[in-house]
Amino acid sequence: MEVKIINRSSHPLPAYETPDSAGMDLRAHLTEPMTLDPGERCLVPTGIFIELPTGYEAQVRPRSGLAAKFGVTVLNSPGTIDADYRGEVKVILINHGKQPFVIADGERVAQLVVAKHERIRWVNSEQLEESLRGQGGFGSTGR
Repeated sequence: MEVKIINRSSHPLPAYETPDSAGMDLRAHLTEPMTLDPGERCLVPTGIFIELPTGYEAQVRPRSGLAAKFGVTVLNSPGTIDADYRGEVKVILINHGKQPFVIADGERVAQLVVAKHERIRWVNSEQLEESLRGQGGFGSTGR
């Protein structure tokens, strides 16, 4: 699948790092480093703009290394970029760690996963078919 992209950063386009990678790294596009103090959140620009085909979304997801090593993650994970959005792709990061985290220009701050989605049409009903699980939720099948 081909997707149009505008890259206003000085960094390479997002790319799959291995043949079986689902996501591509998004890099910060900054004129100077940003410091994210513990408990703070910020909007990190990437300098890229995309045009997804109808029926697809781009999901902005955390990078496991940032989360595990520093407690830094994507706040609205996964963030959704709709097919009709034409603005700059930005990443909402939050620092759950105990130390300030410095974001440098070019830092890999998130992953981008493109996924197909379906549109539904609601059908009003008075009842739903029974299932094995029923109304059990929130830990009803175990821990």
